[in-house]
Amino acid sequence: MASLQDQLLKAGLADKGTAKKARAEKRKKQKQKKPVVDEATIAAQQAAEEKKARSRELNQLQQNEREKRSIAAQVKQLIVTNKQERKGDTVLNFTHDNVVKRMYVSADMHRQVTKGRLTVVLLDDAYELVPTPVADKIAQRDESFIVYRADLDKSGNDGKDEAEDDWYADYEIPDDLTW
Repeated sequence: MASLQDQLLKAGLADKGTAKKARAEKRKKQKQKKPVVDEATIAAQQAAEEKKARSRELNQLQQNEREKRSIAAQVKQLIVTNKQERKGDTVLNFTHDNVVKRMYVSADMHRQVTKGRLTVVLLDDAYELVPTPVADKIAQRDESFIVYRADLDKSGNDGKDEAEDDWYADYEIPDDLTW
């Protein structure tokens, strides 16, 4: 059985050029047709994307939690290996969360803490003394473990410069002033 196009060509109602054009247009139309996607497939793809997003979010949370535990373990190890033995009867007062705390240390340790060579840190609800360079390493990892550092204490007036105390340094004193 011959196609309609062949029959029209034999009858002389169409020529080969128009037949070729018709076939070319038919092929173009078939290529341009988009595949039909049903709603179920779209819904399944969206569900898969949402599941991937949730998985990524959970993985990120788990990774953050692992990093926190790792940092806490590093800090704990730094404190345990570098803590100073606290023997003595001199009272060291410091503040933690706006509450004055006290620790008994030797007089030499008290002097080192006030000069900023030792730092008070928190380890498992107990206060320990570590050297300040170690406290710097701890602060790089997590600031919340540092309780008191004398070199960063801004509440004391001991470190005031003379220039800060002399408010009237910019004013000239008259020569005829008598006291």
